[in-house]
Amino acid sequence: METSKTIEDVYYYDTSLNRFIHGSVKIQNGIIAGVEETQNSGDCSRFLIPGFINTHSHIAMSRFRGRLDDVNLEKFLEKTFKLDSERTKDDIFHSTICGIYELLSNGITSFFDLYYDEDIIWDACNKMDIRSFLSWNTLDREITTQKGDPVDNAESFIREYNGKSSIIYPSIGIQGVYVASLDTMRAANNVSKKFDTVLHMHLSETRKEVYEFLDKTGKRPVEFLSDNDLLSKRLNAAHCVWLNDHEIKALGKNEVNVSWNSESNLKLGTGGFPPVPELMNNGVNITIGTDSNGSNNSLNILETAKTGTISIKNGRWDAGILNATDVFRMLTVNGGRASHIPYLGEIKIGAPADFNIIDGNHFSLQSSDPDVMINQIVYSMNPAAITDTVINGKYIKKDGKMNLDIENNYRESLRFLKAAFKV
Repeated sequence: METSKTIEDVYYYDTSLNRFIHGSVKIQNGIIAGVEETQNSGDCSRFLIPGFINTHSHIAMSRFRGRLDDVNLEKFLEKTFKLDSERTKDDIFHSTICGIYELLSNGITSFFDLYYDEDIIWDACNKMDIRSFLSWNTLDREITTQKGDPVDNAESFIREYNGKSSIIYPSIGIQGVYVASLDTMRAANNVSKKFDTVLHMHLSETRKEVYEFLDKTGKRPVEFLSDNDLLSKRLNAAHCVWLNDHEIKALGKNEVNVSWNSESNLKLGTGGFPPVPELMNNGVNITIGTDSNGSNNSLNILETAKTGTISIKNGRWDAGILNATDVFRMLTVNGGRASHIPYLGEIKIGAPADFNIIDGNHFSLQSSDPDVMINQIVYSMNPAAITDTVINGKYIKKDGKMNLDIENNYRESLRFLKAAFKV
């Protein structure tokens, strides 16, 4: 059944011109079918922007919030692997539902996930109507808690779920160079090539990871991947904190996408910031990720983006080294580029109808001025200023209230987790 609606009297963000234009946006069958500029005849305070795209998460870890705090990454991973080994399907499913509810509440309309049992996560995403890029995590078979070979599991997941949903995309991931041999990484990359999917991995997150790998192989992680033809535009590399100039150039040359997870890295005390300005100068596509509830512990992507931005400014003693428009594009357009879905993260004809509508009168904005609104979104907006969220042309949130089905799914899953785990 064909569905069509027109949203009138809004400032919509033209991602080609990097500015707001007053007018209307027409939606048809899940796609933006038209945009029209009109004269603002009144006091318009509604702003329509692309939905935020979270490019690194472990969404089923929402139940782990508060249980993995105040430890470094190595201890964090040790505790996480133990908790993961004890999980049930119901635990993963209901934890994912609760995590997705938090994503939606923060205006996130698409997210990239890296975990095992992504078939269970697929079911939860399908129930919650969120655009999802689900990468089955792989590592060496002899150290995994998965049943069977992780790469085979990932390929089976892709085969079974590819094309089952117009907004959920199965893919493959790699936990990291510290638990995946060259053979495992090559096998995962071959699956990604075969099905033309995202390849999602942790990369150069800590100094320890980098220098232990250097001692073991004689090469730094990015250098090693480059020498073995494992860098490509399909790669979504999370973190990339510890890089040298040669590695930065290699990432740019190979069109790698880097997911910047500032708050998670700060909280885990990884001791550095990604060289974001240098990555940008070398053509690397920078996006924003929250990481998991276990390490962040919030899925507020605006908070993550602001924290990262002001940390870079402060660390470089240069307030102008990053600007709000650059960061806004990382939250939207750049995330779409990493997905390889045409025009995702943009407001233009032919783009997926994934967007948020913002109330400029909200206390965190207090402005109807389109010339400063991007600055306001990046540096001051509370996600509660989002009145409407639309994914694939469907209202997930309208007039400040979540879709009733979405709300009921969340309440049911929260009841389950409280009863089972006393969360």
